[in-house]
Amino acid sequence: MLMTGERIIIIEGIDPLVLYGVNNTRFEIITKHYPKLKIVGRGDIIKVIGDEDLIEDLDRKLHTMVQFYIKYGYLGETNIKDILQDNPDSINKAEEDISDVLVYGNHGKLIKARTVNQRQLVELYDKNDLIFAIGPAGSGKTYTAIALAVRALKNKEVKRIILTRPAVEAGERLGFLPGDMKEKLDPYLQPLYDALNDMIPARKLQEYMEDGTVQIAPLAYMRGRTLDNAFVILDEAQNTTLSQLKMFLTRMGNNAKFIVTGDITQIDLPNKNDSGLLKAIKLLDGINDIAIIYFDTRDIIRHKLVKYIVNAFEGIDKKDEDDDKKNHSNLNNK
Repeated sequence: MLMTGERIIIIEGIDPLVLYGVNNTRFEIITKHYPKLKIVGRGDIIKVIGDEDLIEDLDRKLHTMVQFYIKYGYLGETNIKDILQDNPDSINKAEEDISDVLVYGNHGKLIKARTVNQRQLVELYDKNDLIFAIGPAGSGKTYTAIALAVRALKNKEVKRIILTRPAVEAGERLGFLPGDMKEKLDPYLQPLYDALNDMIPARKLQEYMEDGTVQIAPLAYMRGRTLDNAFVILDEAQNTTLSQLKMFLTRMGNNAKFIVTGDITQIDLPNKNDSGLLKAIKLLDGINDIAIIYFDTRDIIRHKLVKYIVNAFEGIDKKDEDDDKKNHSNLNNK
């Protein structure tokens, strides 16, 4: 004889959105697994009516989902289905698959180092306080660096994240852009916001921005500061002069990690020879606790055409450079 009952299950230790999914897609997976139960979810409270044995089974599996999330910081639809079906082999495999995750991003996104050089950047982080990551667009150098920064913040290795880049773009000057200073600068900093929005829930990111835990600012705002207990990333460093790089690097305080990223094929300074990135690398190469890593087209993980585009333009740049050298030589010989 079936015993009908009613139970209120309180979900603790997990954001209800993780369990319910966007538009309740994950919650529907759970309810469809128990067609004989009436299940209603409201935030962290789930009300269940039906056979007591089924209710007990649901309660146990919901508890397992929460414990899985607490232990691994992640709960995907596959994990939910495996737990509902009591499939330990699949759960163990899922645990193996997330062993190299840097950050458990929003909407179940797993953020990992996916290429050889991205993984090398992760390894160098453990051994060095300053890293230069040089490479083409789309190679994941900045994204991986920000993932390392978010991981360090969550692990309480640092107290704040500071992301900066020079406000230099071809054909634009800040004074001619509309709005106040923040509105003028935000377009330059948008790629950094995009990466953070992948990795930190919107509400939490807003709190971090308001209390200064996460700071995004143009390079000029770094002058005069000492950055202690911070993970600091300078992006688009190819658009800095040598003096600007010196100013930035000397902001390093106690318990600080610095990563400098840049693409030497995309210099937007009026005079490309003013770029200080390669000069700085030559000056600092060989110093303990400073590492330099070069990304290439093999690391590009955007659309498959991007690496072909990068290769094509690099060919043009090399031809122009060779032509300049040839013309210069001809002038000297005259």
